[in-house]
Amino acid sequence: MTSIDSERLEQYILEHSTPESPLRARLSREAHVRLLRARMLSGHLQGNLLQMICRMLKAQRVLEIGTYTGYAAHCLAEALDEDGEVHTIEYDDEMEDFIREFLAEAPYRDRIHLHLGDALVLIPELVQQHSFDLVYMDANKRQYIDYYELLIPHLPTGAIVLADNTLWDGKVVEEPLPTDSQTQAILAFNDWVQRDPRVENLILPLRDGLSIIRKR
Repeated sequence: MTSIDSERLEQYILEHSTPESPLRARLSREAHVRLLRARMLSGHLQGNLLQMICRMLKAQRVLEIGTYTGYAAHCLAEALDEDGEVHTIEYDDEMEDFIREFLAEAPYRDRIHLHLGDALVLIPELVQQHSFDLVYMDANKRQYIDYYELLIPHLPTGAIVLADNTLWDGKVVEEPLPTDSQTQAILAFNDWVQRDPRVENLILPLRDGLSIIRKR
């Protein structure tokens, strides 16, 4: 399939999927105008998938590792009941103003709790305080295994971990350069999960790859 065909197909899929909310659409537009790495944003298609999984799982407590703009947090919070919670961790405190600007307008803003700091420090605290049904990982790829091992022992049976970027622009099927620590980390994570008897797993070829990992 050519890149043109792929673009047309994705557009067709979006036209036949539930529209994103006006707030999410505006957040996405502003991110592309104001931020340098807007392509990191989850976006309409993946955001809808996050919502669908959240609703199907009937999740009550969600943990997101890597807030960035907050787009995915909005998607997840929209899918929760009024007493549900999204706890989202962002390392870059320079993103705080952008995140809070759009959270302030969200009718579900009280469901989203932003934590600024190092996920390796914050995850152990959060998993002691809450039982998470769903986790979305989209942060430092070099630390995916570390995040995973901090999480899995504390998740209940049936909990889902979603790990983003696990196909890494297709580099996972190539020999990584010795200096390419990002690709090496993704390869190591994928192998780690594949060998883990505590879970069952599936990689979806959606955008940059999304792993669905279910705690047994």
